[in-house]
Amino acid sequence: MNRIVLGAVVALALVGLGAFWWQGRAEIERGAPPPQPVEAPAAEAEIPPSDAGDAVGPAPPEATELTKEQRRFFRYDRNRDWRITRTEMLSTRSDGFRKLDKDGNNLLDFEEWAVATVEKFEGADADGDNQLSPAEFATTAPKPKKKPRCAC
Repeated sequence: MNRIVLGAVVALALVGLGAFWWQGRAEIERGAPPPQPVEAPAAEAEIPPSDAGDAVGPAPPEATELTKEQRRFFRYDRNRDWRITRTEMLSTRSDGFRKLDKDGNNLLDFEEWAVATVEKFEGADADGDNQLSPAEFATTAPKPKKKPRCAC
């Protein structure tokens, strides 16, 4: 019984101390000096009107007409030498690795994934020179997805 009474007294004492501390904190904040007034920025001078006159800028760049396969090839061929090295092929595959790891627990390690990529690369490298030409790279294109029929 003594423990219960002692616990109740200690709890009331802690609540009282907390209330006084809270009140003291409010008094300190109330006594703080008011914020200093901020001066309004000086009005900027009006921008003078400009007339381009006969000035002509550079011609806009022209877009090249690349085929879908050429655009796909250049996503991998970073240095635009018309050859994809093994390093270029592997460097862009990290997103594919994240897609393979569906549950996010990293049980599919990078080495396992790299083996699959190297096998794909070696399967496409018909002449065995460790570089893919545009024709060799075209063999790695994903299979086209069948369009679903309209269920109208």
